[in-house]
Amino acid sequence: MALLGLFSLILSQGGFAAAQDVCASHDLPNPLAQLYPNNATGVLNATLAIIPISLEAARRLIPPQYGILEGAYRALLPDFPEGMYPVMLQAAHDHDVQFPAYGITLDDFSRVGFEFPFLDLTGDGYSSFRWAPAQLISAAHDMALEGSREYGTIASPAEYDPPCDAYRRLPNGKTYFKGSSSTSLEFFELEMDRLSKHTLIPYPLELFKNITNQPIFANATSCDNMIRLFNTTMSAGKYAPVPVQGRIKARSFPFQGEKEWTDVYGVQVATPFIENNYLDCQSMRGYSGTGGVGDAQIDGLRPDDDL
Repeated sequence: MALLGLFSLILSQGGFAAAQDVCASHDLPNPLAQLYPNNATGVLNATLAIIPISLEAARRLIPPQYGILEGAYRALLPDFPEGMYPVMLQAAHDHDVQFPAYGITLDDFSRVGFEFPFLDLTGDGYSSFRWAPAQLISAAHDMALEGSREYGTIASPAEYDPPCDAYRRLPNGKTYFKGSSSTSLEFFELEMDRLSKHTLIPYPLELFKNITNQPIFANATSCDNMIRLFNTTMSAGKYAPVPVQGRIKARSFPFQGEKEWTDVYGVQVATPFIENNYLDCQSMRGYSGTGGVGDAQIDGLRPDDDL
């Protein structure tokens, strides 16, 4: 998300935007705003799910100029099936986004889209980037839509169920999320079982830390660096990441037609973030996402620190 673009638009219109409380969310407040007053910060509550597709299919979907760093994802997933590639679906709710130095707080919004990680954007054979070509974004949030489009993203206005949270509980105990485009037949629908926190799923948390901290691009004119922090109390104890398993149905670029995947695994987790916008993609050469210690953590911060 191009938050700097949103803030620039607000300032160009001669003022600041205070949240209008049009959406009552269950998400926790932004713990980073006062620590980083000169940065865009917020909370991202998301379902992150891995959809394995064939490398052949991935090569057809991903623009040919971007190589696929198979060795990078196999270092994290040594048992990942041969000839396969991990697409990530992110269904998320942006909450309490602030830029305190300018007195700015944005209204909450939801977004969802397919993301293609471990791409060799710079041609160095090492640096992992994430291609996010299209998103459905809350229709009422014009600034979020325009901010995303500034990266070349195909951003479509959408309605969400639930409107103000990352998911809702169904009577059968599963979680539910649906985003439907207001202008096309595009949609995403997720129905997930929340598993025991001790359940082993095929994808370790380190994989999600790595992917969500890879620089994001759409048409590669500039890159977005969203630093997701996994070592705060927002992601520990009773708020620790929860493994999930379930079903995803979608119709969205770059896939053709309606698709359905069953027995999909992932996690549901809320993380605070710091965002750096409109970076020169080549300036991020050498960036490999995160492993144990990296941008997923603040130096010196322990998981039990009260953030």
